Parts: sequence; C-alpha cells; structure tokens
Amino acid sequence: MPFPCISPSLTDYLADSEIVDYHHPAIQALEAELRLQAPDETTFIRHAFEYVRDHISHSWDIQSSRITCVASDVLAHKEGICYAKSNLLCAILRSQGIPAGYCYQRLTLGDTPDTGYVIHALNAVFMPAAGRWIRVDARGNKPGIDAQFSLDQERLAFPIRKEYDETDYPFIYAEPHPSTIRVLRQHYDCKMMYLHGLPAEL
Repeated sequence: MPFPCISPSLTDYLADSEIVDYHHPAIQALEAELRLQAPDETTFIRHAFEYVRDHISHSWDIQSSRITCVASDVLAHKEGICYAKSNLLCAILRSQGIPAGYCYQRLTLGDTPDTGYVIHALNAVFMPAAGRWIRVDARGNKPGIDAQFSLDQERLAFPIRKEYDETDYPFIYAEPHPSTIRVLRQHYDCKMMYLHGLPAEL
C-alpha cells in the first residue's frame, strides 16, 4: 500500500538538522566511501541500507546500556536501537540528495499482546529511478529477522500481525517523531529503556 508524505515538499525530506546531522565529517566520509562502491543511485541506497543494517549493532541485541540518538553519534559508537539507526540511515541518504523519511509500526514488545506494545521505527526512501517511495528496515538481522532491500516486495524486519492488533502508521514523516527522540534523551540505560520506557503509540 502507498504511504503518503506528511509534508508535500520533497525538500523537507532532505533537511539537515540537529538529529540528522549529515554535514558531520564522519557521515560525509562514510557517504563518500559508499559512493565509490556504487555505480548508480539505487546501488548507493542499497549499500547505505546494508551498512546501517549490518555494521551498526542494535543495542538490545548486544545488550548494551549505551543510548545513541544523533546520527553522527550512532556512527561513532556503531550502535543504537531502531530510532537511532533510522536517524543514521536518513542522514546518509540525505547527504547524497536522496529524499528519506521515517515510518513507524506499532508492534508487540514480545511475541504476544500480553507483553505490551512498542513503537518501531524504519525508513522510507524515494527512489528517483522508479519515481516512488519504498520502505526499508535497517534494524539489524538475526535469527527470525531477515530485512532486505527490495524494489519488488517489502522485506521488513517485522511483518504486521493484525490479529495481534499490530499496525503500520500510514505516513512518511520528514523528521523523527518527537516521542522517539524524547525517550532517547530522557533515559540513561538502554536496557531499562528498551524494556520499560519505549512509547506504546504515537
């Protein structure tokens, strides 16, 4: 299903900001390195996605207490939860003039509704060659999670289970939702935040 943009202007999906700080030298250096390996824009987008997916650890997977938020900090520490990783991927793509935004899902915290719900962040990127947006999820793969870059069919980390009242929020946001940034800035221990502090709805 198509996801409408919150903002009607693609320019808003290219903005540099305090969170998406793509003018930071480290992000510029990474962008240049990825560009050397990419003969075209689609390949660059795939490489950027795979870099964040595979080279930036999900903090919960490695049981880290560190909390990262700003894109350059996520890159410096090579870790973050989905909110943080989506900031970095957005920054890398925007650094090359590729419109990128945020999408959100409401998922169960565990495997069943009785565990409660959390908001999960992923990215949307505008594919110039195709003239449309696609969603990609750089959360990080592990047994049971196999997110991939695909122009044909979405391959996200978490397929929505409607029977569990999970849902896709049907918008592409130009900036990270304030609730996701607020939770990253209000906590000091990532493991405690992940278990008890993540928002349950937007």
